[in-house]
Amino acid sequence: MKSLVFRQRADWIGITGSVLCIIHCLITPILVLTSTFIQHDALRMGFLSLDYLFIGINILAVWSATRHTSGRIAGALWSLLALFATGLLLEKVHESFEFLAYAASLGLVVTHLLNIRYCRTHHNH
Repeated sequence: MKSLVFRQRADWIGITGSVLCIIHCLITPILVLTSTFIQHDALRMGFLSLDYLFIGINILAVWSATRHTSGRIAGALWSLLALFATGLLLEKVHESFEFLAYAASLGLVVTHLLNIRYCRTHHNH
């Protein structure tokens, strides 16, 4: 039962990280263009480099959520994580990578929710 609770927390951390990343990616261009808050280059680069933090959070969440599972959900989580990281790291190359990151982030949210449901219905007593 302790393992189930830990995995569910990992899924909720992954969901939170993915949703925060989507919000960050949608709000950052608006803040950069309209705010005097991000005029200093060091602050601006720090705010823009939160992408690496979101990748790290999602790596830990996926690893924790899939440590004791296998199958389609685990494979989907790792695949979506790879797409998410690729999209974020290459978003400066072409705008299609930005959309890939959005789609993969949304996919991570949905797959973490499916993993929570799966763990609740298939746990061992």
